[in-house]
Amino acid sequence: MDTYDLIVIGGGPGGAAAGIYAARKKLKTLSIAFKWGGQSAVSTDIQNWVGTKKISGTELAISLKEHLTSYEGPDLKVMFGHKVQKIAQSNNQFTVEIDSGEQFNTKTVLIATGADRRRLTAPGAKEFDQKGITYCASCDGPLFAGKDVVVIGGGNAAFESAAQLLAYCKSVTLLNRSEKFRADKITIEKVKKDPKFKIITNAEVTEFKGGQFIESLTYKDTITGKAHELKTGGVFVEIGLVPATYFAKDLLELNQNDQIIVDPRTQRTSITGIWAAGDCTDGRYHQNNIAAGDAVKALEDLYSFLHLTK
Repeated sequence: MDTYDLIVIGGGPGGAAAGIYAARKKLKTLSIAFKWGGQSAVSTDIQNWVGTKKISGTELAISLKEHLTSYEGPDLKVMFGHKVQKIAQSNNQFTVEIDSGEQFNTKTVLIATGADRRRLTAPGAKEFDQKGITYCASCDGPLFAGKDVVVIGGGNAAFESAAQLLAYCKSVTLLNRSEKFRADKITIEKVKKDPKFKIITNAEVTEFKGGQFIESLTYKDTITGKAHELKTGGVFVEIGLVPATYFAKDLLELNQNDQIIVDPRTQRTSITGIWAAGDCTDGRYHQNNIAAGDAVKALEDLYSFLHLTK
């Protein structure tokens, strides 16, 4: 079995950046991606991807794929549609196993797998999943045209989802567990100007109700403890992310949130020969541009590591 210099895991901005830089440095690289674009693949309007005034998630995903695959050749192989199941270490090298059962040997690994959307756990959440409860406003929003809908969350993703839904829904109510929001102020103020938009703070969702389709939800005021019922024709969930690090939990040091702990100067993990970048790490901030920057930083350090150990 051939041994790669590097295996890059992930198809978002971090994974693509790492693969591009590795190819340009003529490292023998295998790039494994389950999907392109990362979390932003479902966004309809990205305005902070540096160098591009405006781009959709679909367009971003295509551009990342096209840029990376343009380097395919003797030094770079790209595998799409596969998930890594396990990374094992032996004799200062690593074996990466994917969902098909195939295994690949490598000298180094760069993990840029991002994170997945966090799911609701309140009673009824599972029963009404895809029956009125959805996790993608840009994907499913048009199905709720003319309805009163709810967005759960307080970050940029929640307010951006609300902005999308206001274009065709009768009304949008945003529920947040606290009085403070994680979203950018400019995003909050823009959405709040719409008369069809309403915010309810200190609201903890306790139950979802309905028949074949969701009809209402119950939430508790975390200050007064009083319960309220809110009629709704749809619920859009934006409550955070779960790092996609399941395949590394028996090998790497993770924090309490299952994020890979890295040295912020180099992106090195607890195991020599493995680097990590982007939303799967314990970095303080997570955005597309930051993920790409993390990956480039990691690749530069990784390249030095390979040359110094030869």
